[in-house]
Amino acid sequence: MPEFVRSDPSMWEAVYADPSIPLDRALVRQIIDDQRRPSRRWLYPVARLFSRLVVALISIVKRVLPFRWMPLATMDFLCVWFLRHFVSPDAVDLLIRHFVVETNLVNFIIRNTPIDLEPVTLRPETLAGLGDNAVVEHDVNVYDLLIALDPVPLTRPESLDFTQLDIPPLDAERYRRRVLRLDIQTALCFMNIPFSMALTVEEYRRAVHSIRFDDSFLEILALVCDDDTFRHWKVGGLSLWMDSNVDVPQMVYRHALVCEYAHARLVKLAGGAYPRQTPTDFD
Repeated sequence: MPEFVRSDPSMWEAVYADPSIPLDRALVRQIIDDQRRPSRRWLYPVARLFSRLVVALISIVKRVLPFRWMPLATMDFLCVWFLRHFVSPDAVDLLIRHFVVETNLVNFIIRNTPIDLEPVTLRPETLAGLGDNAVVEHDVNVYDLLIALDPVPLTRPESLDFTQLDIPPLDAERYRRRVLRLDIQTALCFMNIPFSMALTVEEYRRAVHSIRFDDSFLEILALVCDDDTFRHWKVGGLSLWMDSNVDVPQMVYRHALVCEYAHARLVKLAGGAYPRQTPTDFD
């Protein structure tokens, strides 16, 4: 009888090879490498609990002392400084990329619906570009778009405008020496603390709630493109569910992935489908 050989497959190799993932293979590899960082395995569980506890305490105290504890400029400075010295360049690259991707999605909807709204310009290409109220601005852009869409029927136009779906070269300051090289999820846990300190209670609630519009954006894209594929990535995140007591870093991470999936689908519809490659080097 032939000898039975026990299979010992690699989880990461299977994820990389998953044909349902619409992303560019180099981007998938970058995301996987970030997930495999030691900080994601060992530090993230602790940072996640620490962040939720500190942010909850800040929220409680802010209801008693409802003023801005930290200027927004200080928050921007601290976050950029933290990214420069304690976060891996690949994670910083993914974070900068998210701002560009989300702007591309917003502008695609603006260009393909009859609304009176100028395309947004938030497309940072450098780490420094994440300062200057970029975090607040990218949330506000979502709200401005949804409000502008209020009286507009959502149907596919005669011709879709796929302008500006490019990702420019991004500068994550790879030349800079890091004290630590944290993964993006652990970094988000720590960055959520100054974010909650700098924003008022209502501003923080608004920022957190913006993530609940992911399903709304997917539905809008499905209607505008007449493509059900976008609906496959919904998770039932109802925008009418008002709750800011959530795991913000975890929600932000999923939000970034949803944006990447939707953006990759638009690239494919525009005729720029990515070639698939064979997974290697997952030892």
